[in-house]
Parts: sequence; C-alpha cells; structure tokens
Amino acid sequence: MSTRRQFLSTSTKVGLFAGLGDLEFLAGLPRVAAAEATLPPNAFRFDPIIEPLVRLLEDTPRERLLEEVGSRLRRGLTYRELLTALMLAGIRNIQPRPIGFKFHAVLVVNSAHLASLASADTDRWLPIFWALDQFKSSQAADVREGNWTLAAVDQKAVPPPHRAKQALIDALANWDEPAADAAIVGWLRTAGAHEVFELLCRFGVRDFRELGHKQIYIANSFRLLEVVGWRHAEPVLRSVVYGLLDRVGDANPAMSDLPADRPFRRNLDAVKKIRSGWLDGQPDADATQALFEACREGSAVDTSQKTIELLNRGAAPQALFDALHGATGELLMRAPGIASLHATTFTNAVRYAWERVQDDDLRRLLLVQNAAFLPLYRGQPRREGVRLDELKPDNSKSAGLDALSEIFAAVGKDTPAASRQTLAWLQSNTDPKPFADAARRLIFLKGRDSHDYKFSAAVLEDYARIAPPWRDRVLAASVFNMRGTTATDNELVQRTRAALAG
Repeated sequence: MSTRRQFLSTSTKVGLFAGLGDLEFLAGLPRVAAAEATLPPNAFRFDPIIEPLVRLLEDTPRERLLEEVGSRLRRGLTYRELLTALMLAGIRNIQPRPIGFKFHAVLVVNSAHLASLASADTDRWLPIFWALDQFKSSQAADVREGNWTLAAVDQKAVPPPHRAKQALIDALANWDEPAADAAIVGWLRTAGAHEVFELLCRFGVRDFRELGHKQIYIANSFRLLEVVGWRHAEPVLRSVVYGLLDRVGDANPAMSDLPADRPFRRNLDAVKKIRSGWLDGQPDADATQALFEACREGSAVDTSQKTIELLNRGAAPQALFDALHGATGELLMRAPGIASLHATTFTNAVRYAWERVQDDDLRRLLLVQNAAFLPLYRGQPRREGVRLDELKPDNSKSAGLDALSEIFAAVGKDTPAASRQTLAWLQSNTDPKPFADAARRLIFLKGRDSHDYKFSAAVLEDYARIAPPWRDRVLAASVFNMRGTTATDNELVQRTRAALAG
C-alpha cells in the first residue's frame, strides 16, 4: 500500500489528477510552525497588540489584501497572529444574524485552520488566504446591509462576577439580548473556558433555527480560542451569545410554543428516563441499524425515543453516534444540498461538544437532541431509493492511486459511481489519508463556497470517530459534496499565485 508521503509526492510532481494544478508559488512563504482608519465611536476595540493587524485586514481593499498579507508574512508575521486577527476582524465587522450567509466568513475560519493543519507544508497557507478573501467579501456584504459593528460593552449594565452566571442563564432563557450581553462579560471576568462552554452548549442545541449553526458557532469559536488564546474570549463570546438569541422574526420563544423549540422542551424531561450507568453500554450493531432506520423515516419524536430506548437497552453511545453519522451520509446521498450538508456539520459540532463536556445531564441532552434534529434536515429526498447501508462497492476499477484519480474524475459527473468506487477503495486501503489529502487539495483548488471547507473539515475529521464498517460508508457518501478534478479552478488560486509571485 502506498504511503501518504509517496502519494503527495506523486500527486505533486507528476500531476496524478488532471487539473490539480501547481501550488509551488506558495513555497516562498514561511512555514506555519497598521492601518489607522477611524472606527465607529462606539465600536469594541481589541487589545493594543492585535488591534493594528485587525485594522489592516478591515481597511485594506479586497483587491490588495492578499499582497499586503503576503508581504507581512515574509517580514515575520506569524500564522497564529494572522489567524487571530482574521477571527477578530470577522467578529467585529459581521453581524451573526443570521448565523449563516455572510457570517460564514467567521464560521469558516476554524475549518480553514483545520484544513491547514492537515495539509502538506506546501499547501498550508492556501486555506487561510481563501478565508481572508471570504472575510472581505462578507465585510462588503455587511456594509451593504447596514454596516453592523460589534459595539463597546455597556459597563454600567455588567453584573458583578458572583451574580453574572445566573444572570446569563436567566437572560438566555428569556431571550433577553441586552441582559445576556452584559452578563457574559461579567461572568468571563472570573469563569473558566470549560464552565462557559458547557453552559453555552446547552443553549446551542435548544432550537432548530438557523440549521444548527448555533451549536456549530459555539464549537468553532471555542476551538479557535484554544489556538489564539482565552484573552480574546470576550468579543468572541459576546458575538456567540448575540447569535444564540436570534429568533429569525419569531415571537419570544420563552412565551410561545413554536416548532423550532419543541424537541428541546420534550427532551429536557425525556432524558431523565435514561438509566444510570448509560455510558458503560456495549457495542451493538443491531442498535446502530435500528437508530439509523429511525432517522431515515421517523420524526424528531421517533428518533429521540429510539435513542433513549437503545441506551436503556444497554447500547453504547458510540453505537448510536455511528447511526447518526450514517444518517447524515444517507441524507447527503438522497438530497445533496445545503440542508443535508448541515446535518453533517451540526453532528460534527455536537460530537465535539459531547466528547468534552462533563455534566451527565448535558451529555444525555446533546446526544438525544442530535438524534431529534436529523429528521428536520430531511426535506423531500430527490433520490428516494438510495440507502447508505445497501451501497455496493465497485471493485471493477483500478486500485491504489490510479483508482483515486478515477474517483475524483467522476465526482460531479457521475457522483453515485464515484461513491461506489470510493467505498471499494476504502475497503481495500486501511489508511484513508491519500483519499483525504486528495479531497482536501481539490477543495483548495476548486472550492468556491465556505461550505466546501466546513463540510470537508467535518467529514474528514469524523472518519476517525466512526466505527467500522460505517465510517467507510459515510466517507463514500461525502463525495456528493466534494469537488472533482473536472471542476474549474477557483479564481483565488490565480490571485494568490500572482500576489505571492514577487
């Protein structure tokens, strides 16, 4: 079997994939290991160390930003400094309502970072340059839509630290925006990251507004704060809390009974029926299949009840998460598009949270809410007869690296065939990295949307979390939202090449 190093060498030097392109123009940048324009008078200001770099990203025209950043990198700007400034520029300039559309410029930063970490050294800057350009596009959209800016904190409203946590809980429960903004600031002055993460996750899965982006935003924000430092938590989590309270025009949910809120309200009581010792369950292939089938046709009530029933029967949480990941793959195959890909990114965010929180009640709630939300992504499948558990591998094609070339040539032209070929390749190659590396590199070259980065980062990360045989099937389904070699290169590759040529 070929190694990852051999694969990268082959694909880079001899052009394994038609149209893959050459990224050697990035080689002049260092390996990954101040503008003075006036801000609005009430805008939040970052600490003096990072503020000038944030202002540079904000104030440099889009058509000049890549060149300016490239110049700064050659003069010593570090990866972490750039990542921090990119995140904070989005936080200050782009309204997290809705948590989608133009706000994907913020959501995608963590996905771009994960793609950079997983990439070959020669490719590592490209996702960040893509995210820089995405920020400028979204910044311009925000200006057109009213030029929202994260405001300075109303210090008079900030509660003392010993009262702030309960004040935040009350404000979130009542959908009280000004009180929640003040309370998160007060609590952050003494609270630790883990305690804040647990509380916000409870509210991140509270309602299905915005296609699960609320929990996605929480997970991505905390993951980035782990990299850039907790000292930047205040503006980031103020933005998170503001986003959590978006009710997309609905009446105050605290005083209403709306469909988006019903699964959470039902499950608050339902999860109390889960047996003690539920975390000590056993692998159970029948339980995985049962929950997977419930997700295929059942309602939010059905999938919640089935999850609780199977946990009480002794199934391990892993067995049920395998079913949920499998269900996201089948949704993607049956109805590729925005709704189904967000089933994947939402489940990825919930799984990340579930593996890190310690509160037993919250872990129950996260798992059951994940199951409840999946039917809500279903919509009207365009390919009714497709079933992930019945996908047959196509072993008639080439093996090894030649097979990968054929797979990605078929993506976008005959994607069902590419899926069958992918399953065959994964079943005969124990190391998925060559496939992942090729898929990721094609996103860099061909991707045109934040969802390309968000989805690929989620599904490639989740592969390691899913048990056999489901993980191969989920990754095989992922080609329904991947880029193939026949797609045209995105314009940013050419712009970056030109920007870094000097």
